[in-house]
Amino acid sequence: MNIARQMTAQSTFCRFTTLIGSQKTKVVTVCGLVAITASLLGTTVQAQNRNDPSSSSADSGRKVKVMIVTMFGLEAKTWLDRLGPWKTIKVPGLAPDYPDVHCNRQDVCVMTTDMGHANAAASTMALAFTKQFDLRNTYFLVAGIAGIDPSQGTLGSPAWAMYLVEFSAQWEMDSREKPSDWPSGFVAVGSKTPDALPQIENHTEVFELNSELANAGFVLSQNVVLADSAEAKATRAKFTYAPANQPPKVLQCDTLSDDTWWGGDFIGERARTWTKQLTHGKGTYCTSQEEDNATFEAMKRAADAGQLDIKRVAVLRSGSDFDRPYKGQSASESLFSFQSAGGFAPAIENLYRAGYPLMTNIVDHWSAWVDGVPAQLPEQNK
Repeated sequence: MNIARQMTAQSTFCRFTTLIGSQKTKVVTVCGLVAITASLLGTTVQAQNRNDPSSSSADSGRKVKVMIVTMFGLEAKTWLDRLGPWKTIKVPGLAPDYPDVHCNRQDVCVMTTDMGHANAAASTMALAFTKQFDLRNTYFLVAGIAGIDPSQGTLGSPAWAMYLVEFSAQWEMDSREKPSDWPSGFVAVGSKTPDALPQIENHTEVFELNSELANAGFVLSQNVVLADSAEAKATRAKFTYAPANQPPKVLQCDTLSDDTWWGGDFIGERARTWTKQLTHGKGTYCTSQEEDNATFEAMKRAADAGQLDIKRVAVLRSGSDFDRPYKGQSASESLFSFQSAGGFAPAIENLYRAGYPLMTNIVDHWSAWVDGVPAQLPEQNK
């Protein structure tokens, strides 16, 4: 029943209010000017049709224009240091190390899921279903660092994804025991050859993002000045080919999720092939990380429940380390040198520099964005 229409129709000013108690639900008819307090029997008052975007949002929590989703503290810090002052909101169900969502006066919020699939899914679900926020018109910017394929980008390069691919949704055998004609020990679940698609699906193997939003993020950020470091330049110089040995720039290419932090040429080649297979040739593997398919699946379920709009999710990943070695370097040397490679600091900084134009365009021109990605992007204030 639509409560707003019921109130309009009844000239006697009768209304139906749902009181949710700890034991049972009671429907009470209230006529006339009666004040109902939330403290009565420890109950809270909710609108029956809170998932209807046209309904009153008085009880549906704080409205958010942009929610920035980070995975660990330093990814969040690059935003928190610049966009305050912040109001800190503790949300039940978030990761113990990151229990708060921070929101500023422009209705931009920052949350941190903690790292890995399990943390990402659990934290995102907790956020999506809390009554503390109204996320139905919110744009989500997932912004984190990643490994990067040197054939597609370089240290510090931020990349807007069109596809999210789950690398861990495969069968795997030790490469020392694989068939001799297989390029790696990976094969799609239920299949018998490495070039086949999955026969048994988890329904999380691949997601396609809203291309209009991804394109908007890319267009707005493609000319920003990006950060770099002397250490990153030295690491790049050891590669003999572009774009690995070039300065960072903003990219459009796809990201791959796996809780295993892997490295090396053979697994890297499988990442390229797997992305092509699952996207039917449309996607291009670029970055590797541990969370995005889990985050998106949680958002997708929340969208199915009317809590948010899945078309308003953008993913930005920046290269903090190369996913494979340069010629003459071993896979283990490449994997263990991620901290000394010099890409971590510029990758963190460039998340902000590349994500900021989209965030500010949404906030500064909210009337153009509130109903969805505008056909023509508003000109940003100088």
